[in-house]
Amino acid sequence: MDILIEVKELVKIYQLGEIQVPALQGITLSIERGEFVAIMGASGSGKSTFMNILGFLDQPTGGLYLFEGINGENLSREERAEIRNRKIGFVFQGFNLLSKYSALENVELPLIYSKVPGSRRREMARRALSAVGLGDRSHHHPLQLSGGEQQRVAIARALVNQPSLLLADEPTGNLDTKTSKEIMEIFKRLNEEMGITIVMITHEPDIASYGKRKILFKDGKVAGDHTSRL
Repeated sequence: MDILIEVKELVKIYQLGEIQVPALQGITLSIERGEFVAIMGASGSGKSTFMNILGFLDQPTGGLYLFEGINGENLSREERAEIRNRKIGFVFQGFNLLSKYSALENVELPLIYSKVPGSRRREMARRALSAVGLGDRSHHHPLQLSGGEQQRVAIARALVNQPSLLLADEPTGNLDTKTSKEIMEIFKRLNEEMGITIVMITHEPDIASYGKRKILFKDGKVAGDHTSRL
């Protein structure tokens, strides 16, 4: 068993003036390398807070978070940023592409931060775009692409550094049903053929069904955890 993520008694409390708002209340779970996990729950259940902690975008108030055996509590801000850039890919509902850059240039951005040389950077970006079926659209800008194509660019950008973990936050939230299925088939292929670990937030049961494991959050706690045997 190769554990990629391990959290124990994870707690997150937000301080709003004199009021304490608990977002996570003692989450304990582990995620193995190569899993495809769908996290579901109502608004305010803590699922987005949990994902932000997994992605080193936020820090817990208490408890333990281990990523590839590394204790996140012991990392500096710079070290957390380094892990985010090299080890974790992010896909968001709103795509988060830079409109003045082409698809290829958007995908190259993480490699610039990693100081990958230009020729090598472009080749890696082209391969990532080809992996999501956009090899012939590399010089188009986001406004010249459909919503589904923009999300494919975002997925390519998330993949370009060959991360250990792909975090997807409502990745089909802005897409129609047909395009959503196409995007989820890409995630499924990345998981099954390339072995990429995926943790995805969604409120849609049909989208969650692509995950081999479904975790339900309720009131900052795990209310259900089911692994498909198919």
